Amino acid sequence: MIALFKRDFKLALRSGGGAAIALLFYFAVVISMPFAIGPDPILLSTIGGATLWIGALLASLLGLERLFQSDAEDGSLDQMLISTVPLGGQVFIKSLVHWLVTGLPLTIMAPVFGLFLGMSQDALLASMATLAVGTPAISFIGAVGASITVSLARGGLLLSVLVLPMCIPVLIFGVGAVRAAVTEPDPFLPPFLLVAAISLFFAVIGPFASALALRQGAS
Repeated sequence: MIALFKRDFKLALRSGGGAAIALLFYFAVVISMPFAIGPDPILLSTIGGATLWIGALLASLLGLERLFQSDAEDGSLDQMLISTVPLGGQVFIKSLVHWLVTGLPLTIMAPVFGLFLGMSQDALLASMATLAVGTPAISFIGAVGASITVSLARGGLLLSVLVLPMCIPVLIFGVGAVRAAVTEPDPFLPPFLLVAAISLFFAVIGPFASALALRQGAS
C-alpha cells in the first residue's frame, strides 16, 4: 500500500501539471464571477462561498478521467485486479493521492481566490475548513464514476454526469456552512459536521463500490 501511494504520487506530480491546470481553472471560475454579475462588493461577498465551492467541485473533476485510465492502458489495472492487496484498499490509496494533488491545493488556495470576491475573514476561514473536509468526498465519489467509465474511450462527459449529482449534498452543506459562519444566528457546526460525515461515508463505501465496478468491467 505504501509502495502504491509513492508510485501514484510520483506519477501524479510528473503527469504534466494536473494540479496546476485545476488551479488555473479554479482561478478562471472565480475571476469571471465579477464580470458576470457586476462589481457589487456586497453581492460578490454574499455568493463568494458558493463560487469557491462550485469552482472547486468543477476543478476536481478535471483529473478524474485519468484515475484508472492510464492504469488500464499500460496494464497496471490487470496487476491491481490479481494483486494480493485488496482492490478496495488500492482504490482508497489512488483516491487519496488524487485529493492530495488536486483537492488539497484547491483548498489551500481558496482563501487567496476568495479575496477577489471581497469575502470576509470568517467566510474565508469557513470556506477553507469546509473544502478541507468536503473535497475528499469528491475524490472518493469520483473514483466510483472513473471505475465505471474506465473501459470507455471518451468517458469524460459520462463521468461528469455520474459524479455531479452525487456531489450535490456536499455542495449544499458546504455552502450552507460558509453562509452560517457569517450569518447570525445560523450555527456553523451542524452543516460542517454533515460535510465531514459525507466524506467519511464515501471514504468507506466509495473504494468498495469502485472495486466492484472494476471487477465487473474486467469480467
